[in-house]
Amino acid sequence: MSRADRVVALLDERELDCLLVTNLVNVRYLTGFTGTNGACVITPDERLFLTDSRYVEQAKQQVTEFEHLEASRELLGDLAARLRGRAGFDDAHVSVKAHAALAEKVPDGVELAAAAGLVEGLRAVKDEAELAAIRAAAALADGAYEQLRDTGLVGRTEREVARSIVRHLEDRGADEVSFPPIVAAGAHGALPHASPRDVEIPSGVLVVVDLGARLDGYCSDCTRTFATGPLEDRASEGYEVVRRAQEAALGEVRAGAVAREVDAMAHELVESGFGTGFDHGLGHGVGLEVHEGPRLARTAEGSLETGNVVTVEPGLYVPGDFGIRIEDLVAVTADGREVLTGFPKELVTVDG
Repeated sequence: MSRADRVVALLDERELDCLLVTNLVNVRYLTGFTGTNGACVITPDERLFLTDSRYVEQAKQQVTEFEHLEASRELLGDLAARLRGRAGFDDAHVSVKAHAALAEKVPDGVELAAAAGLVEGLRAVKDEAELAAIRAAAALADGAYEQLRDTGLVGRTEREVARSIVRHLEDRGADEVSFPPIVAAGAHGALPHASPRDVEIPSGVLVVVDLGARLDGYCSDCTRTFATGPLEDRASEGYEVVRRAQEAALGEVRAGAVAREVDAMAHELVESGFGTGFDHGLGHGVGLEVHEGPRLARTAEGSLETGNVVTVEPGLYVPGDFGIRIEDLVAVTADGREVLTGFPKELVTVDG
C-alpha cells in the first residue's frame, strides 16, 4: 500500500472527503518532492500535486504517483479550487492568514476541518527503506564520535569542536547535520541545549557532545559525554547512574510499551540513584525531522509500535558543576529493539 493509499484509509476515520497537505516535510514523505514550494491534495479517487514553474522539471523526476498541476502565483487559490466536501488541513502548520485565504477561496459547500497529526502518525512508523537511511545516518554519527576520540578535546574551543563535527559529517557524505552540534564542557554542560562557546575545553571535566547527521533526508541523533581526565567522585558517580538508567530504559523499548511508563522508570532511576533528576523527557521520535513522534515523556500518550524510531536519552544536570547525557537511537522491532547507535557508552576519557 502506498503512503497516499494509507492516507485514504484514514479519511473515513476522520470523516474527511479529502486532505490538503502543505507542510513540506509531509509533502516530501507522501510525494518524494524536495523543493521549497509544493503541496498535494489526496482524495479517494485523486492524487494531485501542485508546484510553481521553478520546480516543474524537478517534480517530474521526483513525484511519480501524483497527477502534476502547475500552480499560478496564487498557490493557495489553486489548492482551494481542488478541495471537496469536508476537507482536512494541517492546523498545526497552516497559519491564521493562510487559513483565512483558503476559506475565502474554497468552492461553495467545502468545509475546512482541522486534521493535524494525520500524516505525522503515518510517519512515526518507518518502513524498511526509511530504517536503512536512518541506520546509515547513525553510522555517520558514530564516525564523528570516533574522530573526536582520536583527535582529542583539551585545549580546543567548544565552537572549534562543533565546527569540526559539521565538516567531518559533510565530508563523509551527510546531506547536512540534523541540528547544530552541542559541545558543552564542565558547568556549561548543565544546560541541556547549550550553544558552543569560544571557550577552551579544560582537563578534568565532563563534556557533553550531541550530534546527528541527515542522509537521504533522514536524521540521526546521538549524545555522548566524555571525560577530559580524572574526575571528581561525584561526577563519576553521576555518569554511572545515568548509564545504568539508560541501559535499563533501552531494555523497556518494545512494541506495546507505554511511552510515559518508560519515561517514568528512567526518571525514577536517576532520581533514586543521585538524589536529583532531569527535567526533559526521555526521548522522541526521529525520521525526516530530528524531533517527531512518538515521544517518551510524562505527558506522552499511547504505546510504542513496531517501526517506531526513538531516542533514549536520560540526563543529569548539576548547575554550576557538570552535565551528563547519554543518548542512543533505537528502532522498535517485531521482537524487541534494534539499537542503531554503535559508539560505546562506557565513560571514554579524551585527554589530548
